[in-house]
Amino acid sequence: MLPSKSFDVSGEVQSLPAGASLLQRQSPMQEVIHVDAGRVALGVMEDGVLAHQLGVVQGPFWLEATAAVLGLPSLVDGVAETAVKIRRVPLQQFQAGIDAMPKSVRTVLHDVAQAHRQQTEIAVSRLVKDAEARCAEWLLRHAEPTAEAGLAVMLRQRKRQIAQQLGIAPETLSRVLRHLRERSLISGSGRVLNLVDPGGLRSLAGV
Repeated sequence: MLPSKSFDVSGEVQSLPAGASLLQRQSPMQEVIHVDAGRVALGVMEDGVLAHQLGVVQGPFWLEATAAVLGLPSLVDGVAETAVKIRRVPLQQFQAGIDAMPKSVRTVLHDVAQAHRQQTEIAVSRLVKDAEARCAEWLLRHAEPTAEAGLAVMLRQRKRQIAQQLGIAPETLSRVLRHLRERSLISGSGRVLNLVDPGGLRSLAGV
């Protein structure tokens, strides 16, 4: 997402073998890694193995620049697929480089990072979560405050389109919503779904 030439990446080059862990999912970022050369596989680790792969990046490349721009933990694990040469840039230094950019550039960069983050969240959710967890996460992400100080989701898309976003069949979405109603996590039908128990939905979604 971020061109390598956007920042000064001078510093000590570190050589690491294939299999080296470079990113840990959900861990707070203290530094941003620039891959000078080599390939890194991105995905989700299970039992020490990259069980769910989302893709591969080739240096020169910033790893999880999106998370660094937004000041959030990485959404993915990263493992060197080949021997790599990297440079580690302290997060504070990286963000100082962003702060030095013109305001209009920072605004665009932030918007692009937000969109990329949402796409990655959906991709990871499809890999590691079942249909109910994905649906709960989608409801929480699209919730809006109501006049009664609650939360509700306005279904502005057809259920078929929502199901496609979640990677499930429309019939599965209807069944999941029915189960969530039966468990008193949501209420309502038609175009408005009330989130009766947001805490229960967060627990179900794992967020």
